[in-house]
Parts: sequence; structure tokens; C-alpha cells
Amino acid sequence: MALKQVSSNKCFEGFQKVFEHDSAELKCKMKFGIYLPPKAETGKCPVLYWLSGLTCTEQNFITKAGFQQAAAEHGLIVVVPDTSPRGCNIEGEDESWDFGTGAGFYVDATEDPWKTNYRMYSYIKDELPKLINANFPTDPERMSIFGHSMGGHGALILALKNPGKYKSVSAFAPICNPIQCQWGKKALGGYLGPDASKWEAYDATQLVKSYSGSCLDILIDQGKDDQFLSAGQLLPDNFIAACTERKIPVVFRLQQGYDHSYFFIASFINDHIKHHAKYLNA
Repeated sequence: MALKQVSSNKCFEGFQKVFEHDSAELKCKMKFGIYLPPKAETGKCPVLYWLSGLTCTEQNFITKAGFQQAAAEHGLIVVVPDTSPRGCNIEGEDESWDFGTGAGFYVDATEDPWKTNYRMYSYIKDELPKLINANFPTDPERMSIFGHSMGGHGALILALKNPGKYKSVSAFAPICNPIQCQWGKKALGGYLGPDASKWEAYDATQLVKSYSGSCLDILIDQGKDDQFLSAGQLLPDNFIAACTERKIPVVFRLQQGYDHSYFFIASFINDHIKHHAKYLNA
């Protein structure tokens, strides 16, 4: 599968690059960011996947989060995909910011007209890692995942649905219980249809209740002044309660004064990189 390099910038002795490729899963052209640490020039590196939130592209995280220095120090390749298919010309895909373009919700849609292209779950789980492992100096056995908001939801469900695939998982302000919040009901209803029982397969709080895989040490940071926390969109308490009941370790840090923005992410990104480096033996 051909990769086209869109940009390359030297950063902390490594390179922050963006590539474009034709996705078989999403049936459109997709971009992803990839940070290659200096260690990648001489050996294979573990890979950390970042999933972004609503309205984002691959650009938000690579330009705003300031993760590259820590990734360089720990020798981690960091891959940053887009948040939805692009340019599919589906009626209604650009009508709202929380559904369609920029809002793929990391599910495989089953409803028309979305089911042909909106397969972000399979893209992140299968197609993208195969592409990365075939083209870059990765260690395919060492892979972790994290994300923000909708992407935090994506990271949690991918880790919970695929025990052993990811060495670690973390999230910033994740949508923890989408079947119970407005964002989730709109997205899951639109992509998966009106039967709410089908939504549970993409809900971290529901998934954790039946998780029986290898031990996952989950780290979550949440800003206390996050407007979406107070609006009931994120519902971390429901997830923590389910984890506690199942004796699944979760470190949940409520950060005083922080909101939902990339200023919040940038403030704690180094802690998350260190968390993953510990499990990736980097």
C-alpha cells in the first residue's frame, strides 16, 4: 500500500511526519501523523497510538500537545490518525460537528449510508497497524494506545475489546459511558441504528463489566473545570465504579482548574508518555 509523504519536520533529533494513503477499510484517502524518535534510525521501536477527539484531524495533537520531547527520550514511535473518513460525499456528513466528518466515534457503522466508509474501529485496530508495521521500524509486539474525549473513548474500547493487543491504555477526559450521554446517543444511534443493545459493544463502562483479559493498568486524567464533564457528556464516575466492581486497576486524576482543551493535554502529556513507556519497556 503506497504511502505519500505530505510533510516532514525535524523535532528533538527525530522527525514529525505526515503521510497520506488510500484506505481499503474506509474507501477514501486518509492522513496520519507519525513521530519517529532518533532511536528509530538504528533499531525497532514500540508504537503508541493517539486517538483525537471530535472535530480534530491528525494535526491537532502533533502541533499542540508537545509530546515529541518525551517520545524522543523514551524511544517511542507515536502514530496519530484522523478522526473519520474524509471526502466521502455522504449526504449529511458535514451538517454537525458531533456526527459525520471529524466524528467517526471509532465504531464500525452498520447503518446506511455510513456503513461503507465509517469503519474507524477496524481501521485503527487492523489496517493502520499493518500499514505502520510494514513501512516503519516498529516492534509489532509492543503497542499501546491513548486518546482524548471521543478518542479517549476509542482508546478504552479498543483496549477492552482486544485483550493483550495493547500493553497499556490511558485517556484524557474520555467519553466513558456513551450509551448514557447525548454525544454517544447521537453517534451510536446514527452509526449503529436504534437498537441500544448494539451500542454496548462500543461503551467502555459496559465492556469493563465483562472484561476478563490480561491485566490493564488504566490512567485517566480529567480536568475538574471541563465544561463537558459538568454537562454530563463524559461520565467518568460510571466507568470508575464498573472498574472497582471488577477489580480492574484505574488511576483517575481529577485535575483542579483544568478544562477540556489541549492546554490541559499538554500539561499532563509527559505523565502519559511515561506511563506507556513503563509497559512498553522503552
